[in-house]
Amino acid sequence: MKDSSHPYYGAMLVLLSSVAFSSKAIMVKLAYVYHIDTETLIALRMAFAIPFFAGLGWWTMHQGVPMDMTGKDWVTLLLLAVVGGYGSMWLNFEGLRYVSAGLERVILFLYPTLVVAMSAVFLKHAITRREWFAMVTSYAGVVLVVCHDVELAGLDSADTLYGAWLVLLSAIVYAAYLLVSGQLIPKLGASRFTAMTMSLAALASAVHFGTSGSFDHVVALPNAVYVLAFLMALIATVLPSVLMNMGIHQLGSRKAALISAIGPVATIVLAYLFLGESLSWIQGIGTALVLVGVMAVSLEKQPRAHEAVETDA
Repeated sequence: MKDSSHPYYGAMLVLLSSVAFSSKAIMVKLAYVYHIDTETLIALRMAFAIPFFAGLGWWTMHQGVPMDMTGKDWVTLLLLAVVGGYGSMWLNFEGLRYVSAGLERVILFLYPTLVVAMSAVFLKHAITRREWFAMVTSYAGVVLVVCHDVELAGLDSADTLYGAWLVLLSAIVYAAYLLVSGQLIPKLGASRFTAMTMSLAALASAVHFGTSGSFDHVVALPNAVYVLAFLMALIATVLPSVLMNMGIHQLGSRKAALISAIGPVATIVLAYLFLGESLSWIQGIGTALVLVGVMAVSLEKQPRAHEAVETDA
């Protein structure tokens, strides 16, 4: 039987999560063709996702695993769900209205370096040589595979600058979410943490949708929008959320964030397959560099002492 605590297992969970989550940008761009607003699209996505998270929550409550949570921890969990979960999601979706999927990926995936920087500043974690190597190599690859998209985006456009700023804010918020979640997951368990944060994020989405005045036109949306929202819920929400939190539990938030830098490459491949976008030899080299960075992180056999607190339940 495979050891589920092996670093390769955690790395594979994060990789699968990143590829699944990367499909989100493609589906959002396809949905925006039907002139749907951000609040409605997210509300549909979360409405389809909430039964899965509610079921996961019910299952975790019947496992008899105690929760070592203080009052401060519960407040932190609520803020994580509303600000880190829904807030980063809304910023990202709204930003995608103004920028291409490729540009969105390169900005959003600044968050691994943001996580490492935040952990160094707030948690006093030293950045290892291996992590420096992984960061430099992976981001060199990311720059190569998205440089063409950045040129096409036209950064002198006010709309593009606005969208880029929204996505950057999303990356900052999400980096903080990942960092803090690494402290709470050992107290709740990965599955219970996922169920709670995503259910609360869905509630925040419902409140925002209910106050946005978008309800009247929901029933008149094309069937394709509902299909895309369902696929986003299943493939780009439920599956990657569970896998990512399990990966964080195995590796710690910093390594999980670095490995998930594969996301921009996955987005470009998916855009080629589903949107007909072209691939080039530069993107091939970039893909190889990102994979080298990913392997550099996942091949570290044992967590250091200060990371054991994050990874041990």
